[in-house]
Amino acid sequence: MSSAGIAIVPVRNEPLLPLDHMGHGLDLGENESIWIFLALPGSTIPMRVLESDSIDTVKLRIQTCKGFVVKNQKLVCGGRELARSNSLIRDYGVNDGNVLHLVLKLSDLQVINVKTTTGKEFTFHVERGRDVGYVKKQVAKREKTFTNLDEQEVVCDGERLEDQRLIDDICKQNDAVLHLLVRKSAKVRAKPVAKNFELSVVATELNEERDYDVGEKKNRRQYDVGEEIYSRGYEAGRDIVPRKPPDRNFSLEPVIVNSEVELPAVIVDMIDSTFDGLDSGKIPIRSVEGTGGAYFMQDSSGQKFVAVFKPIDEEPLAVNNPRNLPVSDDGEGLKKGTRVGEGAFREVAAYILDHPKNERRTSYGDEKGFAGVPPTALIKCLHSGFNNPDDLASVKIGSLQMFVENSGSCEDMGPGSFPVEQVHKISVLDIRLANADRHAGNILLGKDEDGQTLLIPIDHGYCLPESFEDCTFDWLYWPQARKPYSPETVDYIKSLDAEEDIALLKFLGWDMPPTCARTLRISTMLLKKGAERGLTPFAIGSIMCRANVNEESMIEEMVREAQDSVLPGTSESVFLETLSQIMDRHLDEVAGSLL
Repeated sequence: MSSAGIAIVPVRNEPLLPLDHMGHGLDLGENESIWIFLALPGSTIPMRVLESDSIDTVKLRIQTCKGFVVKNQKLVCGGRELARSNSLIRDYGVNDGNVLHLVLKLSDLQVINVKTTTGKEFTFHVERGRDVGYVKKQVAKREKTFTNLDEQEVVCDGERLEDQRLIDDICKQNDAVLHLLVRKSAKVRAKPVAKNFELSVVATELNEERDYDVGEKKNRRQYDVGEEIYSRGYEAGRDIVPRKPPDRNFSLEPVIVNSEVELPAVIVDMIDSTFDGLDSGKIPIRSVEGTGGAYFMQDSSGQKFVAVFKPIDEEPLAVNNPRNLPVSDDGEGLKKGTRVGEGAFREVAAYILDHPKNERRTSYGDEKGFAGVPPTALIKCLHSGFNNPDDLASVKIGSLQMFVENSGSCEDMGPGSFPVEQVHKISVLDIRLANADRHAGNILLGKDEDGQTLLIPIDHGYCLPESFEDCTFDWLYWPQARKPYSPETVDYIKSLDAEEDIALLKFLGWDMPPTCARTLRISTMLLKKGAERGLTPFAIGSIMCRANVNEESMIEEMVREAQDSVLPGTSESVFLETLSQIMDRHLDEVAGSLL
């Protein structure tokens, strides 16, 4: 799991920079100097900037004064992320008095110390989404004598903690010390005395060297004892009082539009494992990453994550977004050309269109795709652990993606060590899907069976947009992007067929809007023609991405030229043929300039 996360952090309501400091050494003209406000839950921070400041300059100023590292900041204004670091504040239309929502990346790991009453001390790096019960299990793995987890009690700052308490709720500082108390087990015996019963409680001695007999535990059960917030182990003859059953107030099932579609085993297993986790009382754990609601779904043991669920009503700018971002006024998503509530369909489409290396998908499939997009399906799920309005749980539709074990993201290290073919497979996926949100933080680092580095692409809710305006690829500036595609990759690119892909998505239930279907046709055309001419990922990607916010990319110029060359009402096929000829001319010029 990535060690980076997203959270909105409370900050005091005070100017970010004193006015005299802001003006020191600068000529702040009345027409260029503006006030903006950084918004966080419960507070706003006034900040004076220049219209000619770049996004990076503003972020650096925030870092200098408040310590928030530039790469850990996201700025959102008017429902749009200010993603291009070299663009100017005025390029995004930021004016005097505008509110910028500041979203910060924080460490996803908490360092906690656990001290036992016997004097032992353990240090763990624990994910913020884990709960106290998970910590107790980790202690039991280290200290074999702590065999009965129900006899362990965790205390922090004098407060007794329930197993369901999240680490992130407890550890408000970077480090925290948890005290582990191990209660002695007790035997409770009852004997009649007149008309009453006399209880005798005999506590056993805690012996760290003792090997406990598993057979002795057969008659021990959990009890709910009055208003106690913890349970005790009792032995009371043969009268066994069962544990309170887990909360089963949930539902989960796949969304299947076409009855002819059969889900592959890999998808069925993922859904079954997620269901078993919920059925065992394992709650969804909201990720601290991203600008929308994403939940890690646990297996029945609670020891590992099996999937990530992203409800459509918790997407950025959606009505139930948990990050306090404003609701979209016109339905447009955080990226240009996308719509709020459609991210789940795009997540599933990215998995389906990531065809295996030597064959094309004709439906869902078990085979791993060329780029390695994790298996993803559309589901509907009901659970109180999601972000529900007024705490009233309702069925949520969203994407369920298989959780992939990883050692972080490409954001955690320099790109120089990444294998060329791994970067190239990501580029093929992003170019043909016109990804509007590819950054180093949503490419995970993994290992294959031989220990070789794998790059795993995730977060495809902003692919297949209606326009190319916000296409951004972080890998564009990595050295591997300037290497030519291998013959194997070129052969794979040749096998791609946009019309078959559009028909496949329709068969599986997503009838793409015409504007999105056109994007797929154009991007596939560009990728195939570029690879045929021997262009590198950098050359092809540069044609698709804007150099700055207000300057059209080359692919946008080609599309506009084609639109100006045909009559209104012209068929899609005629438009694409016109665009193909225009694209050939431009690509020949690009290829010729590289000789």
